[in-house]
Amino acid sequence: MRDSGKTIGNLVDKQKVAFLGSVDREGFPNIKAMLQPRNREGIRIFYFSTNTSSMRVAQFRENNRASIYFCDRRFFRGVMLKGTVEVLTDPASKEMIWEPGDTMYYKEGVTDPDYCVLKFTAFSGRYYSGFKSEDFSVGEI
Repeated sequence: MRDSGKTIGNLVDKQKVAFLGSVDREGFPNIKAMLQPRNREGIRIFYFSTNTSSMRVAQFRENNRASIYFCDRRFFRGVMLKGTVEVLTDPASKEMIWEPGDTMYYKEGVTDPDYCVLKFTAFSGRYYSGFKSEDFSVGEI
């Protein structure tokens, strides 16, 4: 792929919103705007915070297939990543991405049972820039 993981990583880091896709019981895609990932490891692993009681968490527990899309509206470019999601509720994962202002969403703090972490692991993607799209394997970059 012409564009490196660093280019894609920079695109990801500049976005305030990520679009996370899950699959419902009928097999239809469901897309949700999420706050930007709290942490990432390259362009392979992304961590998001969310409510354990959410519909999205229930969907990922039934079917872990997922996608994430990041869009740079200014330059009309984007990247879609395909992968799987794990719902993490262990203390270490929750503490890893916890931020002080999160008590606004999770009143009981980092130990709130309605707070969990979504760990997205990508295996492939599609990058769009300059009126062209390119498929890639995450392991290639």
